Amino acid sequence: MPLRLGILGTFVWDRIWTLEDQAAGRAFESWGGVAYSLAAAAAARPQGWQVVAVARVGEDLVEEARAFCATLPGVDAEAAVVAAPEANNRVELRYTDDARRGERLTGGVEAWTWEELAPRVAGLDALYVNYVTGFEMGLEATERLRASFAGPLYSDLHSLFLGCPGAGTRQMRHLPEWERWAACFDAVQLNDDELRMLAPGPDAARVLMDAGPRVVAVTHGAEGASLLRRDGTPADPLGWPAGRGGAPGRAAGRRYPSNPAAGDPTGCGDVWGATFFASLLGGRGWDGAVAAAHSAAARKMGVRGTSRLYEHLR
Repeated sequence: MPLRLGILGTFVWDRIWTLEDQAAGRAFESWGGVAYSLAAAAAARPQGWQVVAVARVGEDLVEEARAFCATLPGVDAEAAVVAAPEANNRVELRYTDDARRGERLTGGVEAWTWEELAPRVAGLDALYVNYVTGFEMGLEATERLRASFAGPLYSDLHSLFLGCPGAGTRQMRHLPEWERWAACFDAVQLNDDELRMLAPGPDAARVLMDAGPRVVAVTHGAEGASLLRRDGTPADPLGWPAGRGGAPGRAAGRRYPSNPAAGDPTGCGDVWGATFFASLLGGRGWDGAVAAAHSAAARKMGVRGTSRLYEHLR
């Protein structure tokens, strides 16, 4: 039996307006959201692993989402891609420079309840949670996941920091009860802007780690990423540092610069995180996993959308 890596998130249909798109007067459209994570995980999955897509998809696009997954080798979308009665989520991304953008979310696929989610994660060996919209599951369901899931849990907290959708662009916000959210995961990922929403100053990542996660990955866009992690912990059978019980260990931090690449940055954080986690599960170690994640994110810059992303990453 293969080991199973779950990728939980939201399929969104993206309309992307880079500066070049705005000048040309037409948007680029593609599957986005968790589709980036799935393509990256499929490309980076270690030998002996299967990727399982876990998502609620609006009934208007659920068959299209399953068809996309069918193009990704080693990805199972049958067991945990579930049709929802709501219209599927759509996102319009409008860039204000080469890296920063505004985001407008429409659609309304509701969050997983724990009763719906529990049987779909029960057979997984590891789980990557990507908060694409921020409404994938509520805090109580996430805490129940933490309490019941025995394997390593990794989360990109990204859209938890975006306020509720409305008539205008979603706005960055302070995450209410962020300590409880952070305590639900062995490892968390966020970018510089999101980290500043938690705590000011150079020790923000340590403040976040004090809430519970044993690994904090901070992405810096084209400048690379930083890792803060607990040393001195035993490894579990998957090669992941055990984060539950035992001595906390000291915090060790390191910055990993990357070489800037030109192109469309949409989805680079999703690709980085899924590649990093899959590489760790494959035993590549911290430095090797970061190098793989940097390489995948740079390659993603050279392709738009997700329809050819797997092949480009491979």
